[in-house]
Amino acid sequence: MNTMKRAIGYFGMALGGGLLALWIHGQFVGTSHISETLGRTAPVNYVSLPGSGGASIVVPDFTEAAERTVNAVVHVTTETMITQRDPLQEFFWGYRAPQQQHARQGAGSGVIISDDGYIVTNNHVVEGADKISIHLNDKRMLEARVIGRDPSTDIALLKVDATELPYMAYGNSDDVRVGEWVLAVGNPFNLTSTVTAGIVSAKARSINLLQRDDTREIFPIESFIQTDAAVNPGNSGGALVNAAGELIGINTAIASQTGTYAGYSFAVPVNIAKKVTGDLLEFGSVQRAYIGVSISDMDQTIAKEVGLDRIRGVYVKGLTEDGAAAASGIQEGDVILKVGSMTVDNVPALQEQVGKFRPGNSVAVSIWRDGSERTLEVKLRGKDGTTKVAAVKAVAPENSAGSMLGAEVESASADELRALKIANGVKVTSINGGRLRSSGIREGFIITRIDQQPVRTPEDIARILDQKRGGVLIEGVYPNGVKAYYGLGI
Repeated sequence: MNTMKRAIGYFGMALGGGLLALWIHGQFVGTSHISETLGRTAPVNYVSLPGSGGASIVVPDFTEAAERTVNAVVHVTTETMITQRDPLQEFFWGYRAPQQQHARQGAGSGVIISDDGYIVTNNHVVEGADKISIHLNDKRMLEARVIGRDPSTDIALLKVDATELPYMAYGNSDDVRVGEWVLAVGNPFNLTSTVTAGIVSAKARSINLLQRDDTREIFPIESFIQTDAAVNPGNSGGALVNAAGELIGINTAIASQTGTYAGYSFAVPVNIAKKVTGDLLEFGSVQRAYIGVSISDMDQTIAKEVGLDRIRGVYVKGLTEDGAAAASGIQEGDVILKVGSMTVDNVPALQEQVGKFRPGNSVAVSIWRDGSERTLEVKLRGKDGTTKVAAVKAVAPENSAGSMLGAEVESASADELRALKIANGVKVTSINGGRLRSSGIREGFIITRIDQQPVRTPEDIARILDQKRGGVLIEGVYPNGVKAYYGLGI
C-alpha cells in the first residue's frame, strides 16, 4: 500500500512538472515579450529547436532584427594618398631620395540613418581619406563626401547622392540594460553584411581610446556600451542593434592584445551619435555643452565623508569660474546623483548625459549635500562661457580656400598670433582629404605665407592659389611653435 501511495505521489509530481514545463514553453515559443519589471523596450523573439533525445530547446530568434537592419549597414572603403621617401636609397647611395606618393587603402562600416543618403560612421574610419566609397548591400557603389567629423566622440557624418535608401530607426541608448540581447552588424575582414549576437556586458565604460588634444580642441567623451557580440577590424562604424532592430550604438573598438576579437567590444551610445550628427548637419560643428565642474569617481572614503549610505554619484572637486554649475548653486564637495532623469555613478556616465545637450539648454541636476538630496536647474554653457551656439558654417564655394585645399580654414585669432609671435596667419581647423592632406600638413597648422606672399585671411589663400600653376611652397607654424614648410601641387 505504501509503495502504491509513493508511486501515485511520484506520478502526480511528474505530471505537475510536465504541465508546468508545457506552460513555460507556451509562454516563450513564437511570442514576443517585454519585461515591464526590468524596463526593457526591445522585444525578444524565441524559437523552438529540436534537441537530443527528442527534447526541444528554446533559443532567442534574431532573424527579424537582422532582416530589418542588414540592408541599412554599408561597407565603407577609403583611399588616402601618402607621401614618402625611400630610406634605403638615402642610406646606401647617400642622397636624399625624391618624395613618392602611393595610395593607402582602408575599410570599415557605416549606418544609413536617412533615406536620402546620410550615413554615420566612425571618425577614425574616414579621417584624412582622399576618397570615400560606400558599398551598399545590393552591390551598388557610391562616392561619399564628409559632412563633418567629431574626434571627441569618434563620430563622422557622410552623404551620398541617392534616394529611397533603406535606413535604420534610432533606439534609445538610455534604455539599454546590462544583460540585454544585441546584434553587431558590419563588415569585418571585408566580409560584407555580417551579423553577430551577444549581450550588453556593461555601460558607461571608458577605455582611454580617444586622446585629448587641446590644440585641436579634442576633449574626449567616452561612455561606451560594452558587449560580447563578436566585432573585428572592419566592424568600426557599424551598427549595434537591439532585438527590435533599432540602432542603439555605433561599434567603435575592441579590447584585444592581438588586434582581433578577444571577448569584448565597445560602441558609442546612439544618443550621443544622434546628437553629434544632428549638430554636424545643422551647424557644421558639434555644439558641446559644459557643466563647469572638476569631477572624480566616488569611493568608499568620500561616500562616508559626505554621509551617503553607499558609493554612488560623481564627486565635485572644483568649479569653473563663472561656469554653469557655479551659476546654478552647485558647490565644491557636492555629489551629482542625476542629470535629468538619468542616474550617473561615474565620470563617463556624467559626460554622456551632459554631452546630449547644447549650450543654452537647461537641465535638472540632482545633488547630495549636507545629508539630503536636492535638485538644481543648470543652464549649460559652451566652452567660451556663454549660452550661445556657434554660428552656422556656410557651405564653401568652389573657388574658396577650403574647397581648393580640401580642408576647413579660418583666420588665426589675435591670441594665437600673439602666443606664436607672428603677424598673420590662417589656421587649418579640419582636413577632409585632398592635396593638403597628401602634402603632410596636419590640423592646427597656421599658414603664414604661400610662395613668399603673406596670408592673413582665407580669401588670401584662394586668391594666391587661383593665380598659381604647377606647385607652391606653404610656410607656417604649429601651435607648439614648430615651423614647417610644405610643397603643394596645384
